[in-house]
Amino acid sequence: MSTNAENQPAETCLTNPDFRDRLRDLPPSAKLVAKVLDDESPLSQGQLAQESLLPDRTVRYALNRLEEADLVGSRYSFHDARKQVYFLVD
Repeated sequence: MSTNAENQPAETCLTNPDFRDRLRDLPPSAKLVAKVLDDESPLSQGQLAQESLLPDRTVRYALNRLEEADLVGSRYSFHDARKQVYFLVD
């Protein structure tokens, strides 16, 4: 049986026990946004709303909760410097 690195599951923020503990007490919308960012990132607020099927206002609230818990980071988009994109941080 091969133990090739390609066969191993990818290490993600959501598999980190410390990250999961900090995420546990956050609202469901923040958990969903974190899951979407874990699957695909970086994403803008609009892209997060589209992928999560949450309203813009709810995504903004979720991002604020994630930022307060130091679980998400942001930077300006390389494609459109007017927009911020978000990503998970360990």
